[in-house]
This record gives sequence, C-alpha cells and structure tokens, in this order.
Amino acid sequence: MKFICDFHIHSKYSRATSKDMGIQSLSRWAKIKGIDLLGTGDFTYRAWLDELKNELDEIGHGLFMHDGVYYILTAEVCNIYFKAGRTRKVHNIIFAPDFKTVDEINKALDSFGDLNADGRPILSLDSKELVAILAKIRPDVFIVPAHAWTPHFSVFGSNSGFDSLEDCFEEQTDKVFAIETGLSSDPAMNWRLKGLDKVALISNSDSHSPSKIGREANVFSEKFSYRELVEILKTKDKNRFLFTVEFFPEEGKYHWDGHRFCKTRLSPQESKRLNGICPKCSKKVTVGVMNRVERLADRPEGYVLENAPGFKHMIPLAEIVADALDVGVDSVAVCREYNLLINRFGKEFDILFDIPEDELLSNCHPRIAQGVLNVRKGKVEVLPGYDGEYGKINVFTGSEDEKEKQLTFF
Repeated sequence: MKFICDFHIHSKYSRATSKDMGIQSLSRWAKIKGIDLLGTGDFTYRAWLDELKNELDEIGHGLFMHDGVYYILTAEVCNIYFKAGRTRKVHNIIFAPDFKTVDEINKALDSFGDLNADGRPILSLDSKELVAILAKIRPDVFIVPAHAWTPHFSVFGSNSGFDSLEDCFEEQTDKVFAIETGLSSDPAMNWRLKGLDKVALISNSDSHSPSKIGREANVFSEKFSYRELVEILKTKDKNRFLFTVEFFPEEGKYHWDGHRFCKTRLSPQESKRLNGICPKCSKKVTVGVMNRVERLADRPEGYVLENAPGFKHMIPLAEIVADALDVGVDSVAVCREYNLLINRFGKEFDILFDIPEDELLSNCHPRIAQGVLNVRKGKVEVLPGYDGEYGKINVFTGSEDEKEKQLTFF
C-alpha cells in the first residue's frame, strides 16, 4: 500500500492560478492522478477558508476529506523583510491541524500584511519571528521553507536568500525540520550540504492548475495522522516516508543561470567564466539553482546520504504523450490519448511507476509505452531551464527516436 501526498498547491484565489482550482475539481484530479492527500493551500485567504470549512469533512487527527480524497490544512506566505544588510524574500508553507488553529494563525498574522490581497499573502515579518509566533499558538504548527533554492523567493535563493538555515531562522532553526526541494532541485543536490542532513526533504507541485497537481509528490507507506506526519518528518522515518517524486531538476525553470530576454542559457561553469554577465546585453544573469548549490555545497556531486528517504524522477504523463505524438501538450490529441490511458489503466501514478512493461507495451500506443519506460529508466535528454523558462525534455533521443517513429508508421 502507498499513500501519495502533495502538500503544496494554490487555490483559485492566488495570483496567476486557474479558476478551476476549487475543491470539486481538485478532488476529481487527485483521483485521476492517484493522489491520496492534498494540502489545501491558501488558508489565510478568507473566501477560500470559508469554502474549505463548507466543503471539507473533518475526520479527526488533523485530516479532512472530500469525495474520497484526504486534505491537510496548509498555506504559503511570502515573508519580505530587511536583514543583515539585504532585503530578504522567503516563501514558507504553514501546516496546521484544525480550523480553530487556522483562525488563530490568521488573527496573529493579520497585522503583518493584507491576508486578503492574495491567496499567498506578503508579510512584513522575519521568517524566524513567523516560526516563533506559530509555536506560541500551538507547538505542532510547523513551517517548511518552500522551493528552497529558487532565485527570487526562497531561503537559499541567490537573489534574496541566506547561506544556511541558521542564518535565516537563528534560534528558531530547531523548529524547522523539513524543506521543500522545488522543481529545480532534487534530494541528491541537497545531500551535498551537511547543514541539511537533519531536515527531511519533501517535494510538492506548487500547482496553479488542477492538471499539474502531483507533478512532484511524497510517497508514504500508509495513511498518517497530523501528529504522525510531524514525527515522520522529524525522524526522516524511511519505513514510512518511502520516497519523493521529482522533476528531472534540469526541467525546472531556474536550474541553470541565464537571461530569458536574451535567450541566454549558461551552465555554472560558463556563468563563472563570464562573471555572471549576459554575453548579449551585458546585464547580470539570474543565478540558477545548480550554481547556487555548487557555491554552498561541502560535499562532492554524487554523494548519497544514508538513512534518508529516496527519490524517483518522473515526467508527467501528458508530457510523455505529447513527446510521443510530437504535438503540443495542450493539444486535443494529447487529451484524447491521456483519457484513454486513464480509462484503461486507472491512475496516472500507476501508469508512470507500477504497470508492468509487457502490459504497457501490449495495451497502449507503442511509442507512448516506450516513452514511459524510457522515463522509468532515466533515458531522457533535458535542455536545462533558466531564468523562469522551463527546461525542454526529450523522451526519445537519437537513433531510438527514429526507430520508434518507424514503428509508429509501419
């Protein structure tokens, strides 16, 4: 048995999100994807909180349910403040066990920003003070630094972050026992920092549309209570926290350095040679996640941290289908094939990870089946993302691609 969780999403009330990000649609897509539990996101926003209270059934132990899908109360906030000579911008995810606690959190945070300006509110509040305020409300309320490496709004971000958790959270650091890797990094990259050995690494979609939930996720051995989740993350219990589902980090939109207006993509080595200057416009490039990890790492590439939950790279099924058919991911053809696959096999996560190879090859389009198998084996090519541009994935490469195309047409 597996229990798949995506703790970090946004509602229809957050900026640049789909109007379909409501509970009904989220629950429907969770079942399509094979996600057992979703974070609610945005509980600081009054209208969304009202909907959550009306739509979710409280089943006890910090969990809620809608139409067979479990939910846990979460919200992301944007902490912007001046510290150690720089303006800091850090996104943090708040976890809470019940609506009473959420009401207390919102009351406490209301004086630091307009909670109803956006589903992800801006708070003029030091991240360490946020942790202290939440701990006073209830000791088991906890925060997770969101997408910890993205350049602009994260705890380690090159533009406005810190060099360590201790620099950010100071005397409150021991209350921060997990971080979110984000789309542009994976656990292997984070294992290179000794300072992160004690924290659990979780992965979530940060989705702004229902079809994108689960693009990163966390896989547990069984259902848990809120209190048990806290203990699992604190102890990094490998028997219960099995692995995370990760983008190939190169596909994330801040993996390499670059300048999207000039279409300049730079590896950390190239960026260093150019002193971080765009060769086309002579302005500073956005320093990406890989470069930032290289600067802070105190272990070599390839280091594996013992006794930590593992991870598996994955490409969303719709992207595999699009590559297999050589059409756009939002095309009618992809939608049709995707729905056929779900109707035939069940859930997206089952197709991506569990359906046996022979069953895939005999029951779906051969090129799509081969694409799924290539992703399982890591046989993909990725042109790294940079400065807000997602990386480009090639599921089929070289002679194999030509062979697969021939099989499709004959």
